Amino acid sequence: MRSLSYVRTNLLFVDDFQLLGGSRAAEVRRLRTVEQLSVREIRARTGLGRNRVQELLRGVPAPERTRRPNAKDALRAEATQLRAQGCTVPDIAARLGVAKSTAYRWVQGVPWEPDAVAARERRRAHSRAMTDAQWDAHRQARDAARAETVGATSAWVGRLRRRELILVGAALYWAEGAKAKPWRPHDCRVKFVNSDPTLVEVFLRFVEAMGVPRGALSFRVSIHEPADASEAVRWWAERVGVPADDFRPVSLKRHRPATVRRNTGDGYRGCLTVEVPRSRRLYWKIEGIMTGMGAGVEAVER
Repeated sequence: MRSLSYVRTNLLFVDDFQLLGGSRAAEVRRLRTVEQLSVREIRARTGLGRNRVQELLRGVPAPERTRRPNAKDALRAEATQLRAQGCTVPDIAARLGVAKSTAYRWVQGVPWEPDAVAARERRRAHSRAMTDAQWDAHRQARDAARAETVGATSAWVGRLRRRELILVGAALYWAEGAKAKPWRPHDCRVKFVNSDPTLVEVFLRFVEAMGVPRGALSFRVSIHEPADASEAVRWWAERVGVPADDFRPVSLKRHRPATVRRNTGDGYRGCLTVEVPRSRRLYWKIEGIMTGMGAGVEAVER
């Protein structure tokens, strides 16, 4: 049991401390900021415990001389910078080669404003990778089955006879070409517009089978800006076998930023318009072929 004299001595020490240095908090903070003492030195000077000293020093930075060098200070600073740039904790941990828990501890007090565009792209890339991994085998099997089916049916078609070509060409035109309207019943001009070079070639062969030479036709490219119109004309001229100089002036469609179009990029060549001059009688023939095909289908059904 401590003696009465010991208690009196400590009480006198506390009274002297309060008289000379003011409150404990003020004195502890003065020793820290003015005299740059460490916690151990402050404890020796004041007689306070470690926890009490640390509590009174909360928010007061330690003197530079008391800090021990840390080999990871540079990494911590880099982690803070990466976090401020919008990087996620997993990204920071991967780039610095540290554990995620360590990276999180380093940056938990740093305000974070993620880059919305970069984050969205990362999510999309991850989703594509997961989808590809799951469906890759199925897609390969599907593509192989498609190629086999297309090859087999293409071989089955073989060479079209003239009658078959005329029937197919007339049906193609009636589906894709310009037709007379009820309010303009006598506007019977043969005019075909399409972006598929295969359908364009089938129509040209049909017109030739009907007695109209390819050189007598009129060609015009319709394309949206800012595509390369001259290149599109050259590309279509090679496909139809007609000099590019014989094409009519390009019909350039103005670009509307509010319109979302997918027909863009290097593969976009616009549409080709093929018009047959003085084609009223040819139009009547096409109309008659379609009328006869409709009657023929009805006869088969009966």
